[in-house]
Amino acid sequence: MSGNAKMIERSLRAVWHPCTQMKHHETLPLVPVSRAEGVWLYDFEGRRILDAISSWWVNLLGHGNPRINAALRDQLESFEHVMLAGFTHAPAVELSERLARLAPKGLGHCFFGSDGASAVEVALKMSYHYWRNTGRPSKSGFVTLANGYHGETLGALSVTDIPLYRDTYAPLLRRSARVPSPDWRLAGPGDTPREYAQRCAGALEAYLERNAADTAALIIEPLVQCAGGMAMHDAHYLRLARQLCDRFEVHLIADEIAVGFGRTGTLFACEQAKIAPDFLCLSKGLTGGYLPLSVVMATDRVYQAFYDDRLERGFLHSHSYSGNPLACRAALAVLDILDEDKVLERNLRIAAHFNRRAETLRSHRRVAHFRNTGMIWAFDVRGAKPGFGRDFYRRALEAGVLLRPLGDTVYWMPPYVIADAEIDFLVDALEKLLETD
Repeated sequence: MSGNAKMIERSLRAVWHPCTQMKHHETLPLVPVSRAEGVWLYDFEGRRILDAISSWWVNLLGHGNPRINAALRDQLESFEHVMLAGFTHAPAVELSERLARLAPKGLGHCFFGSDGASAVEVALKMSYHYWRNTGRPSKSGFVTLANGYHGETLGALSVTDIPLYRDTYAPLLRRSARVPSPDWRLAGPGDTPREYAQRCAGALEAYLERNAADTAALIIEPLVQCAGGMAMHDAHYLRLARQLCDRFEVHLIADEIAVGFGRTGTLFACEQAKIAPDFLCLSKGLTGGYLPLSVVMATDRVYQAFYDDRLERGFLHSHSYSGNPLACRAALAVLDILDEDKVLERNLRIAAHFNRRAETLRSHRRVAHFRNTGMIWAFDVRGAKPGFGRDFYRRALEAGVLLRPLGDTVYWMPPYVIADAEIDFLVDALEKLLETD
């Protein structure tokens, strides 16, 4: 039995894989990985696959990045972990200070969690608790965009609007409200993305006029609703949402878990609207895909509402590995590389090359709504048959590319180290896949 076959057999026997119907692996083999380098994953027989989705959107700077590796080795020489309740350490302090300098103005307090969903849980709880501490406990509801995704823990799922993830657990979830998504694909004839964003903001305004007294926060994925089919919207919506949240005294939670750290072209997506949220949720690319870590950044006004002699007015939420020193050191190395190597400037050239090479895709007879924001690309497939996503994924793997369509939406968001030849390989593979379906 080959090394690949042995690993697959052991995994199927022992591992319950995430976001997976395990029975599908009777006909759709697992992909065993023995090592990874740059944009490439290698199996036990030396075959390589281009990681076009950054391993679920986490890997910014390539697999096996030597500078992140070195930062982790250096931290291991000191200590691996200590609890953050009652203790502190340089990696967590330095990362908090660094993020406060980089993030939109006013977000000076960092609360550490373990992953993206836990960051959303923290932000929701923090917003609710803020209003309770300030004498307005009726402000306990949340509003989210249609087709939004914020994670799969119960709190995060309560503000997620994707039936596949939500419906089974609906009886366990807290109810939340939905307002129209500014996804420009939904714009009517003659509407520009900006005009459609303004109309959707009008629907948010109408909702808040009726419900602001009972609403704690609006949660939104700025610029791109990723799991909702890479739905992209004009930054004007964020500006209007910020104004409405200020006017109606509702918090704005920016879920930048997937879109932060340069994915949309700026370090943080909110920068493109020149706004600052009340809470900023970060994870995924924060550590370059190395270790689990999330951060919720909050304003001083929020922080002060919890600063009190009474324990019950404090924010009583914790994770065993909050602010793990290894993860914080990885994150600091990521920020160093982004800054020192001018990565976001380099990404402009990468995106331009991608867009030039993808012109044939844009005009392909089966491609609808070709779209790009920063280092995220997507298109919808006309005439996609039931089971399209799984079949396309399988055929892409056979072609040497990791792509996981969202329904009939094909997307890619590769590591920032992708080279021109690798871009050409990816685009050529996409063209062939569209022709052979």
